[in-house]
Amino acid sequence: MSTTESGKHEGFTAEERAAMKDHAQELKKEARRSSRADKAAEAERDVLAKIAEMQDSDRIMAERVHAVVKAVAPVLAPKLWYGMPAYALDSKVVCFFQSAEKFKARYATLGFSDLAKLDDGTMWASAFALTELTPESEDRIGALVKQAVS
Repeated sequence: MSTTESGKHEGFTAEERAAMKDHAQELKKEARRSSRADKAAEAERDVLAKIAEMQDSDRIMAERVHAVVKAVAPVLAPKLWYGMPAYALDSKVVCFFQSAEKFKARYATLGFSDLAKLDDGTMWASAFALTELTPESEDRIGALVKQAVS
């Protein structure tokens, strides 16, 4: 949320408002779909279309994240969540990709919801910065996603 120099609250940023509008459209679109199989197929097409719209570096990383998640956790269903690719179990988002460009951030993010079983003691990471995907980082993503749904 944005604030002015005086510290006065200005409301949501343009990027945050756009993400909320995306989410409202996603919910309307999902409600209009017919069969469960149709919903799943359309949701994946929506995710792939959103990935295709991304700028080069975000798109390349999102494509690789999508491939890794699909390979290591086929139980997760792709869907859009606030206009970004996400992966859900029983319609509840477990992990998501957030492009750097959408929120004018320095790096893309791979995030996990509280449903992800990443617990490690009393403190653990639930989001990871991505600047590029190497074979090692893809392996790490695969391990995290597997742990998240185990």
